[in-house]
Amino acid sequence: MRNFFIICAAILFLTSATVFADEEEEIQQLEEEKAAYEQEAEKARAVSELIQGKIDSVSELKRELDEDAYVATTDYEEKQAALDETLYRIDENETKLVEVTEELNEKHAVLKKRVRDIYINGQISYLDVLFGAQDFGDFLTRMDLLKRVMIRDSELVADVLAYQKEIKEVGKQLEADKRIQEELATKAQAAMEVKLEKVAKQQALIDLMQNDKDVYDRQYDEMMASSAEVGRLIHEKEEEMRRAAEEARRQAEIEANPQANSYQRPANFGGGMIWPVSGPITSEFGWRTHPIFGSARFHSGLDIGADYGVPICAAASGVVIESGWIGGYGNTIMIDHGGGIVTLYGHNESLAVGVGQTVNQGDVIAYCGSTGNSTGPHCHFEVRLCGEPVSPWDYL
Repeated sequence: MRNFFIICAAILFLTSATVFADEEEEIQQLEEEKAAYEQEAEKARAVSELIQGKIDSVSELKRELDEDAYVATTDYEEKQAALDETLYRIDENETKLVEVTEELNEKHAVLKKRVRDIYINGQISYLDVLFGAQDFGDFLTRMDLLKRVMIRDSELVADVLAYQKEIKEVGKQLEADKRIQEELATKAQAAMEVKLEKVAKQQALIDLMQNDKDVYDRQYDEMMASSAEVGRLIHEKEEEMRRAAEEARRQAEIEANPQANSYQRPANFGGGMIWPVSGPITSEFGWRTHPIFGSARFHSGLDIGADYGVPICAAASGVVIESGWIGGYGNTIMIDHGGGIVTLYGHNESLAVGVGQTVNQGDVIAYCGSTGNSTGPHCHFEVRLCGEPVSPWDYL
């Protein structure tokens, strides 16, 4: 009977050896695939860095062009302001010109009347006035009046000539100022348009190169995510082999000496965790199209929909090993449950526990939010085994 158990154990070991050989071959293939992903990712990263260097160079050139454009724009604004001032002065002087012209016309009419009277009556009229005096006192009075008339006539002629000269000079100066200012404004405007055109071209180049960089960045992320997924599969296969080997060894021992063996299977964590928050599953664990970046990416946890401020609870008892901002995860809590198992709770609005704090299953550890790379309030829940993300469904 004992020989029978030994034969069964031998057969079991031979079968396991065949299975292990297949598993090792599959692991070898996965490792080669992982290396290929990492090689492609490195190529994408190198191209991305090269493009980033070109972007930095073009960005510096754009900065210089921006400064030139600023100088040109400032110069244009100063010249435009001077032009506006000149135009305002022109408006004022045009109004003054109208008033002076009206005054000139009035004086010119009076002067024309005086000239006409002198032409008709001649200078003899002055003598008639003087000789028509009744006495010497009247003569002096008439003489004074005639003197005043002649002075007034002279002043009238001088005023008319001065007004005409002033109007002519002001008009010429204003027209010259206007012409110069318009030329300067046109030149400044043209310079600004040239600079802005250069800046627009440089920005278009930067946008194009940034788009290329984004493509390579996405490729790099996808390659690294694929590498991480392959690594996870390798760990799973190795864990399956270890468990299978342990099971085969234990079965062989039981078959060889069933009465002496009292081995008990260790308890599995699976099914022991509670949901951190109640709500619909908005994104499953595994590969998906990222809601923000639009590319295919590996989703390392479950997204559970909930409103802002809803309490987030610890899925199991443990020690808080992280409480703070973690990149795209936003405000994050991480709890170590022992045995290589860690849970992560991301995108929280606020955090309720600190690093080193011991929490019990069901304790409030955070409050739901949408911090980090998130399109709406939810709890991103991860379970990691020895650092690698695994499906939370196996533990809830």
